[in-house]
Amino acid sequence: MSGRVRKRRALLGSCLAALVAGAVMPSAAYAAEQVNLPPAVQDLQTEFKDCASGDEPAYVGSPPVLQARLTDPVEDDRIGHPEQLTAEFEIWWSDPDGTEQRRTWTTSPFPVGLVHRTTLPSDIPSDTVISWHVRANDGVAYSPWSSEEPGAACRFVHDDESPAAPVLSSPEYPADTWWTGGVGIYGSFTMDSPSADVVEYRYTFLGGPSGTVRPAEMGGPATIRYVPLSRGPKILSVRALDRAGRVGMPTEYTFYPNAASAPVSRWRLDDEAGSATAAAEAGEAARAGRGVIFGGPAPSGTPLTSTVTLDGSRHGFLATGTPAVDSGRTFAVGAWVRPARDNRSMTVLSQDTASGAAYALALEAPRKASASWSFTLGDTKVTGGAPEAGEWAYLLGLYDTETGYAQLFVNGHEVGTKAEAVPVRADGAFQIGRILGPDGYHRRWHGDIGDVRAYDRLVVPSEVTELALRTPRLLGHWSFSTADAASTPENAGGAPLWLAQGASIYRGPDNCIPDIDPDCPWQPYPLVGEGHLQLDGESGHAALDTPVVDTGESFTLGVVARIEQDDATRPMTVLSQAGEHTDAFKLRYDPSRYAWQLIMPERDEAGAPETVVAQVTMPDGTSGHGTRLAVVYDDATDTVKLFADGYTDADATAHLRDGWTSSGPLQVGRAGTADGWDEHLKGQVDELQAYAGALKDEDVIGLGWETDPCLC
Repeated sequence: MSGRVRKRRALLGSCLAALVAGAVMPSAAYAAEQVNLPPAVQDLQTEFKDCASGDEPAYVGSPPVLQARLTDPVEDDRIGHPEQLTAEFEIWWSDPDGTEQRRTWTTSPFPVGLVHRTTLPSDIPSDTVISWHVRANDGVAYSPWSSEEPGAACRFVHDDESPAAPVLSSPEYPADTWWTGGVGIYGSFTMDSPSADVVEYRYTFLGGPSGTVRPAEMGGPATIRYVPLSRGPKILSVRALDRAGRVGMPTEYTFYPNAASAPVSRWRLDDEAGSATAAAEAGEAARAGRGVIFGGPAPSGTPLTSTVTLDGSRHGFLATGTPAVDSGRTFAVGAWVRPARDNRSMTVLSQDTASGAAYALALEAPRKASASWSFTLGDTKVTGGAPEAGEWAYLLGLYDTETGYAQLFVNGHEVGTKAEAVPVRADGAFQIGRILGPDGYHRRWHGDIGDVRAYDRLVVPSEVTELALRTPRLLGHWSFSTADAASTPENAGGAPLWLAQGASIYRGPDNCIPDIDPDCPWQPYPLVGEGHLQLDGESGHAALDTPVVDTGESFTLGVVARIEQDDATRPMTVLSQAGEHTDAFKLRYDPSRYAWQLIMPERDEAGAPETVVAQVTMPDGTSGHGTRLAVVYDDATDTVKLFADGYTDADATAHLRDGWTSSGPLQVGRAGTADGWDEHLKGQVDELQAYAGALKDEDVIGLGWETDPCLC
């Protein structure tokens, strides 16, 4: 046998031996390759705050929870179960004599990746820097301590003392001092705790705003600004919060804001006809140009008795020699206005500077867009609302230095979008009816202006509403309790409603009582009070000699109506008031829809389509004690609402841009058509009330009773 063959056999034997060895001991080979890597720790937190390992320890208000997440690069799964890890936490500190103290805690085993926590005992020292670290164990090996490089020990201080109650002060609103400052006047309120570790103050104005404020430096004071919205006692409550999260006892601060101050400038513009100047209730009298006519109409429902009319010419203006208000600070300007046209840009009021205007209230009429109201302050302009020729509106422009925003209000409601503005302080003349431009005065007002005011403070929301308020005026109230010949009287002696054939006043049962007297027939009681109007559904109706409301202006109508289910076979009208060609409004019941409907055509035209602008569905019909119905048209907001038993919804509210004035008398129980009268009501009507002006939603609930609602 050659040497080459012997060598090959030897090699083959070695390979077979190796294969046999591998076949009989596989687990030993696998174990030789496995290496147990130590676990690791991460996401260390002290009382749910990230580990503070630098010069500034974490401050905690109670013995903290220490926590860490444990991980392992390779899970050991020798017997088919996931690996379990434990955490060993250790804390240490130095006593005042320099003796080091150490304590350790080991957690129960949990699967890899979970957070391990331990809560330190209550006997740990306070006001002492305590360090801690943690390591993980997988049953075979420990991880390094978290404090070993590149890590570092976490540090905290247990603060067991709450901060002292803060001391409060205000220069504008001294504590327990009667009637200082005033509504709409900002005040500074400073809070300062004797504790040196305060980082935040939490404040609440009783019944008002609340919030937090941080001092510029820890332990220092902090100041907030607050504006009272009403007169009367106010209480500010403040607590201090220290860096450990502990909150101290509150301090309550009582102060007494005064009532709102009067305008710094005011012109009622109700001077006698022919006057050369407009007297100033506050500020300086205004010189009137030749295009100014005193004694103009006043908006109804307001205290104004007259206004001034400007003819739109270069002579139609009023002006003072000095500013009406300091426009470099918080201020507001407002007026009642009624434009004679809405297709031309016109100025209500403005303030002169050397080269233009510091601010202006105006009507904007772009060539290719709808008209709007505007308040301009410097380079900022806020626009909104929808001016209408011949319609009164109350405008108020406001600038608040505290917020930096300019705002515009129309008829008591904010319009447009408030915008940041830079105020312009001016010392020129105050103008009513024109504005100064590069080429002189222009954009002159054509129409009426009344009660111009300027305030050197914030006009608060309740005042904005009050300034624009037009109190509805009762035009008539008919209770249908008595009848005289062919009419039923108005409660206060006004115009009676005439009763046609088929209409009568029902007063209910006589003096007999069915339960006592078997010969006394049962009779229903009146809807409201001592009687109601009964209509036969054929010719019966009641009517005035004239219109009851001006449908071109805001108005409110209230009435109670009842239709028995068996009689509800066709549409029937409760109230209507006609124009020359069609009804301005028609309030009716449509049994096919089980709904009360309000129909108001946009124009007084022959054949105008009947459009249901508002509808309230009544699934249970109309019988029972009757339905208290109300129609409220608000010309200022161009909305009309229909109420049933004080309830309204989206389907019962509509936009009505232009109301038109009807000339026909009020009809109760029928509607007009091109061929005569139709939709006669078969049923009962009671408590008809009519107002000039739009009742507020909360006042509508008062309609339908024997007394008139309080319009307070």
